[in-house]
Amino acid sequence: LGITQILSWGTIFYTPVLIVPLIAADRGWSISFAMGGFSVGLLIAGLVAPYVGHSIDRFGGHVVMTIGSLVAALGLFLIARASNPVAYYAVWMVLGVAMAANLYDSAFATLGRIFGVGARRPITALTLAGGFASTVSWPVTHLLIERVGWSGTYLVYAALMACIAAPLHAFGLPRSRFEIDSPAEKDSGERAKILPPHGLPFILVAAAFASYAFVPSGLSAHLLAIFARSGIDAGTVVWIGALFGPAQVGARLIEFTFGRDLHPLWVVRFALSTLLCAFVMLAFLGVSTTTAAAFALMFGGANGLVTITRGAVPLALFGASGYGRLMGRLAAPFLLMQSAAPLVMAFVVERASDPAALALAAGFASIALVCFIAIRRPG
Repeated sequence: LGITQILSWGTIFYTPVLIVPLIAADRGWSISFAMGGFSVGLLIAGLVAPYVGHSIDRFGGHVVMTIGSLVAALGLFLIARASNPVAYYAVWMVLGVAMAANLYDSAFATLGRIFGVGARRPITALTLAGGFASTVSWPVTHLLIERVGWSGTYLVYAALMACIAAPLHAFGLPRSRFEIDSPAEKDSGERAKILPPHGLPFILVAAAFASYAFVPSGLSAHLLAIFARSGIDAGTVVWIGALFGPAQVGARLIEFTFGRDLHPLWVVRFALSTLLCAFVMLAFLGVSTTTAAAFALMFGGANGLVTITRGAVPLALFGASGYGRLMGRLAAPFLLMQSAAPLVMAFVVERASDPAALALAAGFASIALVCFIAIRRPG
């Protein structure tokens, strides 16, 4: 899964920032129209996520994620040939299904089905590997574009998803299921210490993660541009952006090493509190090279921890039974908010100001923190 997550994120999710402007130039479309296909893909991913999660519970990740890899390969193959605007958006719908079946939510659901309540550490280990996806993807994509063009790059990535990711999912993932192969877990008292996966606790968890989804999605599209408009030169802005990935992986490594005894609710509360401190720092000290670099580090570390808790909090609160379906239900609002955030942030930047856009992102982070504080652990 570590390998396939790097492939899936690297070929589907991280490539549009480099390739979509080239598609727009080749097809004669505006960049906003071309990037709209990616937003449509995220929208479709959110709509189908509950069905993907339920299917993983029923059939296993070795089936669903294999199909998802093949769907991704098909979409990446077709997007290189989609010269018609309608066909282009239709292909992004296909890739939206692939995102729902290949990215973190489906991988977390697969680990929950295999390991049950013991899935937290595998989830953390998986995010450690996945954290390198952008580090690998952007340089490789840039190199491939120079060698074979953007369409050839997508064809190479289609082959990787079909010939590497799909076989790994099909033959590398265990067929075992914790409820069947480890029935003793059911009698261990674990079920008495979980919350029902509905009602107010579920609403708070769903609202918290959906609110947070606005922050990384919106900032990833606009943060570096905001820094540049604040007077930081282009080369320094790129260097500041490069701090995000190592900070993200570093925070996950610390959690993996020292955080095993902490309830994931405390981890996510700490992460969001750190992120809000970063926003306050920018508000009071202004944007400079030093504060921008500090913000990138704090934001990266916080996002690295929140990504882990997306899998660990539902597992700790609601238990492992039906975990795939639960993750799908939580993924739907998360992905829908993720798809809307860049457009909303762009509107605020254009109609108001950069500080207003940052304040909006901070507001969503605050909502997420309040929701997590309101959640009470099962006794």
